[in-house]
Amino acid sequence: MAAPTTHLITGAGSGIGAAVARRLLERGDGLWLLARDAGRARELRESFPGARTLVGDLADPERLSWALSHQELPDRLDSLQHIAGVVDLGPVGELTPKVWNTTLAVNLVAPAELTRLLLPQLRSSRGHVVFVNSGAGLRANADWGAYAAGKHGLKALADALRAEESGSGVRVTSVYPGRTATPMQVKVHRQEGKEYDPSSWLSPESVATTLLTALDLPPGAEITDLSVRPGA
Repeated sequence: MAAPTTHLITGAGSGIGAAVARRLLERGDGLWLLARDAGRARELRESFPGARTLVGDLADPERLSWALSHQELPDRLDSLQHIAGVVDLGPVGELTPKVWNTTLAVNLVAPAELTRLLLPQLRSSRGHVVFVNSGAGLRANADWGAYAAGKHGLKALADALRAEESGSGVRVTSVYPGRTATPMQVKVHRQEGKEYDPSSWLSPESVATTLLTALDLPPGAEITDLSVRPGA
């Protein structure tokens, strides 16, 4: 009997990550969910019965190796899905080093480090690394400098990883959603001083379907970059 397909997801607590986790759990896949602390891990296990958790703070990527070394890790991974992210808007002339460092740590450095730490499991299963990027990873607008810089870097990380790991059979996909109706979008609208109407934006479920389309592609084919935008 084949082992169940196993995934490790960051950002499963809400939005796109929660939608993806629900879909995978419903179809019987195994889930490992990364939480920033023990309390959050407990909440995730309650929300996704049967899922296992790991604790590691993406805002402190230099300690991820230490944190994971003290926990049981999955023996194999069919996918590693980087969905967590943070955003703080502001003009370059006003953004502080703290905002830059936090944004880049969570959105770029932590995904790179988590990938490095889990590459042995991904290589052995010829697994899949999925980076949930953003339209900001393809273009930068005013007040989005720090976020867009991290997402542009995330595209470079994915492209480099794909080139390096093609021989090991690891597939790498970047998904670029447009604005999505998530708690992050609520925060963005508040920072922009705009009224928030979730019906104007993509649903997390639509982005989850996009991600699963790339994930479920048969062996021998790879979706490298996939954009999805709100439609009529």
